[in-house]
Amino acid sequence: MEHFAALKILHVVATALLLLSALVLAGWLIKGRRAGDLTIQNRLVLRPWLFVWILMAVCLVVLPVSGWYLVHGAGWPLGQTWLLAASVLYILGALNWTWLVVRLNRLRRPVIVGNPKFTLALAIFSAICFIAIAGLMGAKPI
Repeated sequence: MEHFAALKILHVVATALLLLSALVLAGWLIKGRRAGDLTIQNRLVLRPWLFVWILMAVCLVVLPVSGWYLVHGAGWPLGQTWLLAASVLYILGALNWTWLVVRLNRLRRPVIVGNPKFTLALAIFSAICFIAIAGLMGAKPI
């Protein structure tokens, strides 16, 4: 298999796993909230779900590396507007995702009380960033 095609597959799989993991966690949270469990967010970072968080972290590390090699292999200049916009969105989304994970880990402790609306806003903003990046990558206005 050609290296460029393998990198494309790796990049698409990492993107799909990242978005799928986020959807699974969001679905589990919504299902628990609808069932009346107000402490469901406290269990989001427990051991069974730790795999999902680690999978998301690995995808967040793989995406910029494989993306850079794809851009380099295609011969596109890094100064294109859509690449710069995607890079800025990626940095914002990754930093936001990290803040979200730290915040959810802190919410597990009974002593610290946080604002669940702010946590939800972090999750939504991070999801919007990564969906916008996927849209930019899909459109590729060259």
